[in-house]
Amino acid sequence: MTEIRPLYLNGQWQTPGKPLDVINPSTGEVFAQVATVDRAGVKQAIDDAQAAWPGWRSLTGKQRGIYLRNIADSIERRANEIAKVITLENGKPLAQSRGEVGMSVDHLQWFAEEAKRTYGRVVPNQLPGKRHLVIKQPVGVVGAIAPWNFPLVLALRKVAPALAAGCPVVLKPASATPLSSVLLAEAIHEAELPAGVFQLVVGNAKEIGEEMFSNSNCRKVTFTGSTAVGHHLIKQSAENVTKLSLELGGNAPLIVFEDADIDLAAEGAIIAKFRNTGQSCIAANRIYVHQSIFDQFVAAFVEKAKALKIGDGLSEGVDIGPLVDEASLKAAIANIEDAKKQGAEIRCGGKRWGDSQGFFLEPTVLTGASENACCLREEVFAPIAPVLSFETEEEVIAKANDTQYGLAAYLFTQNLARAWRVAEALEAGTVGVNDTVPATSQCPFGGMKQSGLGRELGIEGMDAYLETKHISFAGIE
Repeated sequence: MTEIRPLYLNGQWQTPGKPLDVINPSTGEVFAQVATVDRAGVKQAIDDAQAAWPGWRSLTGKQRGIYLRNIADSIERRANEIAKVITLENGKPLAQSRGEVGMSVDHLQWFAEEAKRTYGRVVPNQLPGKRHLVIKQPVGVVGAIAPWNFPLVLALRKVAPALAAGCPVVLKPASATPLSSVLLAEAIHEAELPAGVFQLVVGNAKEIGEEMFSNSNCRKVTFTGSTAVGHHLIKQSAENVTKLSLELGGNAPLIVFEDADIDLAAEGAIIAKFRNTGQSCIAANRIYVHQSIFDQFVAAFVEKAKALKIGDGLSEGVDIGPLVDEASLKAAIANIEDAKKQGAEIRCGGKRWGDSQGFFLEPTVLTGASENACCLREEVFAPIAPVLSFETEEEVIAKANDTQYGLAAYLFTQNLARAWRVAEALEAGTVGVNDTVPATSQCPFGGMKQSGLGRELGIEGMDAYLETKHISFAGIE
């Protein structure tokens, strides 16, 4: 019988509701269960967080930072165990899971220091006898909704700055990947945070979201997920004018100019497209290559794609794991079939891999697809890489920006003037120049257009959980 993993509620481990099955996408089999809560349980968690808020916000930033460093230390000590759990529930190769744990620790350490730096300012007065101060204060209880594709690090992009700012957090992980958050809760429990400051809820997403937005004690909701769900959350936020941070979908272009180092660009495109089996909001969804080097690039890119090792993420040397579930695999295959109908040629891959019950797709490279193909117009969470040619800088910038999304973009060139010019012209919150791994704790991350609202990480990541207050003093001589 599978052990039911408990939830962390008001400082206690509890198993209140019907357990949720957790499926290993490499085998299609249930390997764990996690407790759930109903809407009443979510309300209680929010109310308990509200009760914990005065004590937590009254601590100094230095004191809160010590708690965050202790959480980081706990996660770092258990890094191998946590990485294995990420791979079991998400499917990504173990080396990538270890990288996710390392980045999670870095986020905690960064915001542990930023907790001491919620600076205000003194504003020069215009009238005699007045003084003006601007201070930053925590917004209040935060409802954090994390995705399944990077289940630990994207949860901590919300939890770490919120806690650092003085806000209690109610975390809802994705139903497909709740175990990473259970282990996070264990690290938080080991760090001895006051009861109620961090709560873990798992259950029906609709019920949990409705309670977060209708409960006036939940002052802020932060979410990573699809743009379609983001539209719905924006509407829900109107009820109580709940503050929002949204990191939504992407359709990142990757541009290779004629002066680029072809091998460097091909290797960068492999990382940008196939990391986490293509299940990343900043994955290179559209690869544009100058016509003068198109054939050379495609040959190098296809060779590298064919060399990627597919298999269970726990196996040694695996580069490509399974997609998260059967529905995702079917959607990916449908995208390939649509591209073929739109004139695409399959250069490698294009079909399900293996004969197990796992959700594996071969890394797929397409050329010649119509601009109307779904894989070019929509966000594709799969190892599918369409490659297209272009002639001029102006043409490719227009194509790159021809999307409702604006999360990330990449370009390869050795011309510094072009690098500046194109980076400024691309409509994306993050632009990587000869760099397909641009995310870092100290720099902001978020999207333009329908890729989201607000920013995570960097000093902007703290600002997202702070209110700005002006205090005016009169009668001062």
